[in-house]
Amino acid sequence: MISLSNVSVVRDGNLILDKINFLLKPHEFISLVGSTGSGKTTLFQLLYFELFPSSGTVTVTNYTSSQITQKMIPYLRRKLGIVFQDYKLLEDKTAYENIAFALYVTNVKNNEIQHKVMEALSAVGLSHKRNFYPQQLSGGEQQRIAIARAIVNEPFILLADEPTGNLDPQTSLDILNLLKEINKKGTAIFMATHNYDLMKKAGGKILQLKDRKLTEVQFKN
Repeated sequence: MISLSNVSVVRDGNLILDKINFLLKPHEFISLVGSTGSGKTTLFQLLYFELFPSSGTVTVTNYTSSQITQKMIPYLRRKLGIVFQDYKLLEDKTAYENIAFALYVTNVKNNEIQHKVMEALSAVGLSHKRNFYPQQLSGGEQQRIAIARAIVNEPFILLADEPTGNLDPQTSLDILNLLKEINKKGTAIFMATHNYDLMKKAGGKILQLKDRKLTEVQFKN
């Protein structure tokens, strides 16, 4: 599904990632932990080809970093769900419209959009707030809308880059439980966090970025 083979990233003469090897299989839930500045976001950017490796190969489904063209990248991203720490919602659109927008840009038929959007809203428990604007929603609700937008196209994987970074502990746990429910339905999850307590509750494989290297780790409870 996703693999990195001996991937290194150099920026402005600085080595950010050093010979990273990584494999994510269908239906897995993997947590990526590491301190701020360890390279977590850089690793995520490689997965949706916002960034390309300085050496090595990134493979996402049938696309590889050595062969993908700029025209192909939007088609790849339609297969991915991406959730960011800062939500990235459109402030002038309602919750419903934010989610629907992800379908409009991929040319989904109009008669399918309402069904898909309401299904996504139901999955995150916010059907009753479909006509609310982002500024009328709490941080946790905004993140749920962002997750709904990410899953509305039924992606094979959800990439969540610090999805609870701006949230309080209880809301963070609620978001984690939502991601686990999405995973149970068949979507693979790759979640970056610097919250070790949250990561321990996620279950699944744990990877750690430290000193530019990626290793699998076991943390004691």
